[in-house]
Amino acid sequence: MKRLGWIVSVGALIAVIGCTDMTPRQQGTVSGAAIGSAGGAGIAAISGGDAWTGAIIGGAAGAVAGNIRGGR
Repeated sequence: MKRLGWIVSVGALIAVIGCTDMTPRQQGTVSGAAIGSAGGAGIAAISGGDAWTGAIIGGAAGAVAGNIRGGR
């Protein structure tokens, strides 16, 4: 369990550092993908589906929505 926490912490740190020099559209795309994949995985897990499939579909939809929203 410690290893998983370490991996998640390093991933979050890299994501925060990597987003410092992005345009608003790029930030919207990345944020939308992250929120969409988390939401898709959660909904799929609750409904009894495959969480990975839900994460992929939610991430793709979130990236598109974030790109459109970030361009405003």
